[in-house]
Amino acid sequence: MLLFDYNFRRYNFRMVLYMLALSGIGIMAIWSATNQSTSAVRKQIMGIAIGLFLAVALSLIDYHKILSMSTMIYLACVVMLVAVLLMGTSRGIATRWIVLPVIGQIQPAEFVKIGLILFFSWYFGKYQEKKNQPSVLGLGALLFAVPAFLIFKQPNLSTTLVITVIIASVVFASGVSYKWVLGVLAVVIPAVGAIIYLLRYDMIPFIEQYQANRILAWIDPEKYAEAYYQQENSIMAIGSGQLWGKGLSNTEIASVKNGNFLIEEQTDFIFAIVGEEMGFVGALIVMGLLLVIVIECLIMASRARDLSGKLICVGMATLFAFQSFANIAVATAIFPNTGLPLPLISSGVSSLLSIYIGMGVVLNVGLQRKTREDY
Repeated sequence: MLLFDYNFRRYNFRMVLYMLALSGIGIMAIWSATNQSTSAVRKQIMGIAIGLFLAVALSLIDYHKILSMSTMIYLACVVMLVAVLLMGTSRGIATRWIVLPVIGQIQPAEFVKIGLILFFSWYFGKYQEKKNQPSVLGLGALLFAVPAFLIFKQPNLSTTLVITVIIASVVFASGVSYKWVLGVLAVVIPAVGAIIYLLRYDMIPFIEQYQANRILAWIDPEKYAEAYYQQENSIMAIGSGQLWGKGLSNTEIASVKNGNFLIEEQTDFIFAIVGEEMGFVGALIVMGLLLVIVIECLIMASRARDLSGKLICVGMATLFAFQSFANIAVATAIFPNTGLPLPLISSGVSSLLSIYIGMGVVLNVGLQRKTREDY
């Protein structure tokens, strides 16, 4: 059966079901985390509905047509980030949101993740024969530095780290020489070590104090107990869920959630809610679904018709893998507190829509995968 010149039997319905399953678990977790707030749940359901529509629509559009607009996508990303700094809305010291007519409040950095995946997939696809030339890599680094700097200035160190890891994976998957990879690692690893060391002495001026405290609390929890408080309570919540959990929206006094020991439990610490109320089994299901999505993306990357399609899939796989790991690692104190959402689970329409948009393009790459005749 052909649809829009595609063989519809190649459509990855499994991926759609995995995403909907995670979104459904997210609704249940948000319902409980917000003390059964109908407005929060309604907003999330609307985001899922719109996101699913966009994903299906984009999955039927040839991704090459989308990549042909890569320059416009990149410029749109930069314009949105500049708009955040000039007229964005703030929460505390962070300015990360803008309000658009009709649409309402959005967080542009979430959409920029997808925009940069598309742009650099096109960029390294276009220059695949020259990818090891210093001019190509240098220009690529400059083009990445602009949005990365604008996100960092919000300030949003965690998202800056995410897009750095994502684009690094795209560059690596493009087949860049190991000499460049090893050279970058030789600089980055000592630099990170030096930054962590200097943080102890308040000698890194471009990192906010609260960001430094989160990192230092991860290294020395006893000395920075106040900054570590959230993660300590998160571990307690996850452990208290034991095998089957305490049940969604439970009213136990012993519940960490009900005792208000967590802040932003519907976003940053949603995994603590999953662990406490759905138990080890529920947490394992969530991690399993996230893992199979990453695997599906990598399988589609291996079957992509061209390098750009492969890089789109690798970029989205990295986004899912790293951001999921970071969120769960924060909830279990393996990572410093970063404030990253858990894909498709955490509350937040911007994050939700951006994931569905990115996965819609991945689904189209899967529709155009190589067949036996291509080998």
